[in-house]
Amino acid sequence: MKRSMTSAEIAERTARFADLQSMHVPIDRELVSQDAMDVIFARNILPIIMEKSKNPFGDVGAIYGANGMAMNISVLPPNQGPCLHAHNATFETFFVLEGSITFHVGEPGAEEHVTLNRWDTFSCPPEAYRGFNNASDSEQAILLTIINGDPNARDDVNVPSAVTQHLRDTYGEPIVEEFRQVVALPEA
Repeated sequence: MKRSMTSAEIAERTARFADLQSMHVPIDRELVSQDAMDVIFARNILPIIMEKSKNPFGDVGAIYGANGMAMNISVLPPNQGPCLHAHNATFETFFVLEGSITFHVGEPGAEEHVTLNRWDTFSCPPEAYRGFNNASDSEQAILLTIINGDPNARDDVNVPSAVTQHLRDTYGEPIVEEFRQVVALPEA
């Protein structure tokens, strides 16, 4: 006999878009400006499914536990998106829900580029640098992201040293130290 679910169990495994909460990154937002946040993260990340484990997307999700899968929606204003970063042990798969998003993949200065439109998908394996930005100058873009792999490896995100240097030069050492709480920033 197959498993049944109660209405309470179904409700616990259901996420309503209108009820999603923006991620909460555990850094001092009085110190770190939105411009600095925009270097590292998509402007608005709405976690849908997550494991109860350490990860850079905070600890508030609509659904917990899906065999190591995490899923979120990112809302990107024109031209915005996170810098090059790598997940060392997890796959990151992207599905464009609205707009056009350009992905940058590879070592800094030698990236390959691919622009995805609505309903296009890109799956990035572990250890490959990737970053992306909304390709539009005037419209927001919406991206569904699925991360697969060991839920205890969710804090495996690192960035190239050029990102550390950019943050230090533009925003100062205190901002670099705040980001080091959630992302592996190498010395520049």
